[in-house]
Amino acid sequence: MSIKLSSNMEDYLETVHVLTLRNGNVRVKDIAREMGKTMPSVSAAMKKMEKRGFVCHPLYDLVGLTAEGALLAEKIYSRHRLIRDFLADVLGVDAACAETDACHIEHVVSDQTLAGFSRLLDEARYHSGHLSGDKR
Repeated sequence: MSIKLSSNMEDYLETVHVLTLRNGNVRVKDIAREMGKTMPSVSAAMKKMEKRGFVCHPLYDLVGLTAEGALLAEKIYSRHRLIRDFLADVLGVDAACAETDACHIEHVVSDQTLAGFSRLLDEARYHSGHLSGDKR
């Protein structure tokens, strides 16, 4: 997927995805609360994303991801989780800091670097499980 989105749009897609996983239904007010944004700002962003084919948002109704939007959101969220877990599990960064830093890094890190993070994270988890007697 080589669709170029602003970091702001990526954050919106990821938030809709996470809220859908958490709550099932997503409304503009839920997104605004989660992201600390105003409802008019979120509504404007949803209109832009609807025009690009990433969300469905009938007026005054639930926000949902289209198939394309869901694929993008899952990719963004996967990048976020990988970076967060790498920072916490490999580097020992505390959970809150790892979460905050992952939000920033996910927008600029290359696929090559992510692959390296993934490889090191897998190795660290393997060795951690191996040393603790966990027979994965």
